[in-house]
Amino acid sequence: MSERIPIPVVAALLEDADGYFLIGRRPPTKPLPMRWEFPGGKVEPGETPLEALARELMEELSIRVIPGKAWPVYLHHYEKVTVEMHAFTCRLAPGSPAPYAHEHMGLVWVRPDQMAEYDLCPADLPLIPWLKEEARTRARP
Repeated sequence: MSERIPIPVVAALLEDADGYFLIGRRPPTKPLPMRWEFPGGKVEPGETPLEALARELMEELSIRVIPGKAWPVYLHHYEKVTVEMHAFTCRLAPGSPAPYAHEHMGLVWVRPDQMAEYDLCPADLPLIPWLKEEARTRARP
């Protein structure tokens, strides 16, 4: 079996002022139907991950963001494809409209400790412990 070439993808860990993160529900017509995910998508040839993040968020949600922390890059192996995940914490840019679901079935803001209640896409799951740990670190006096 030959080694798969990973597909670079981006994920926006879009956080509001209260520590909630935006997740969207995938439509029934796409792979991983009806699962929840952090918004994002594929990095196109010639794009940097941050350029892809800005493009994907404009296409999917009609928003502009201010990127923050870049999380460690990791691989996730699905049955037929491997993705190389580039995740960034970000906030809405001043003057940006609220997120609007152009491609998702719905959007919801959740705290990291609530994410287990949602059927998240497998490639997004490694991000949850990191978000929980960061939330705990912020809560410490």
